[in-house]
Amino acid sequence: MKQKVLFKHCDPAGIVFYPRYFEMINDCVEMFFYEIGVPFETLHPTSGVPTAQISTTFHAPSIHGDNLIINLGVIKIGGASLRLSINADCRAEQRFSSDVTIVYVNKNGRPQNWSDSIRNALTLYLRSDKWPTQ
Repeated sequence: MKQKVLFKHCDPAGIVFYPRYFEMINDCVEMFFYEIGVPFETLHPTSGVPTAQISTTFHAPSIHGDNLIINLGVIKIGGASLRLSINADCRAEQRFSSDVTIVYVNKNGRPQNWSDSIRNALTLYLRSDKWPTQ
């Protein structure tokens, strides 16, 4: 996924304010689900995929105007969980890396097993190269 660093992402010094990276991560997850045929607008009326765990390392700052390339990889598919690797680069420099676990929940917020159709779509990206960013 391509993400231009906008004014809204930056602090007064012109660098990305770190919580904005978490919004970019969520945008990447949402776009991934859209691309595999499970858009959030159809998923969320009956279920959801909240973040249960996230660990992020910030390698280098990003500044207003940078064009980030954010890659997502599927590391592990559990019964109701999904572990993802999300990395951002700009001009051949790593900006951040994240290890994210999301959980598939029902409308009451309780974990539920992935449906066969979603599991099959996710499996296509399991430990493969990466979800396409272009």
